[in-house]
Amino acid sequence: MKVKKIVGGPLPTNCYLLTDETAGVSAVVDPGFESPELDDALRAAGDVRAVLLTHAHFDHITGVHRAVELTGAKVYLYSEDLPLVSSSVQNVSSIFLASSVPPFHVDTLLNDGDVIPLGNLKIRVIHTPGHTAGGCCYLAGDALFSGDTLMRLDCGRTDLPTGSEAQMRAS
Repeated sequence: MKVKKIVGGPLPTNCYLLTDETAGVSAVVDPGFESPELDDALRAAGDVRAVLLTHAHFDHITGVHRAVELTGAKVYLYSEDLPLVSSSVQNVSSIFLASSVPPFHVDTLLNDGDVIPLGNLKIRVIHTPGHTAGGCCYLAGDALFSGDTLMRLDCGRTDLPTGSEAQMRAS
């Protein structure tokens, strides 16, 4: 398994390209921005089959439309965050951006314990509410993609729509 980190966006967001090198397939985690570097990485990856979203705040979903346009990948999102996708208030783009998030379709709604196959990899979905009601992490082998649930020496803020400090502590 190969992991490439790409950072970008108005609030620097970590986006990851996860590749099963033996099967030659990839997934992109949290494409929250559009950039030439991300476009190049998606093109170079070849067979990108999945867009995995840890939650639906604008800084994690703004580049989904572009990623799907370039790759044809299917979009995966935890079920409780679906209302955030189309609401500029709930995905907080109305606070931080001069425009709204480009619209996109969610192909698969996820629940805790779901497993997403990617080539020979099995990616496990772990519901981690707190930052948003539908926040989740993805466990692939020994790599955890945690979005804003866990950050270096901190966790995500809980004062935005659908956030909960109690749920964050429990997660």
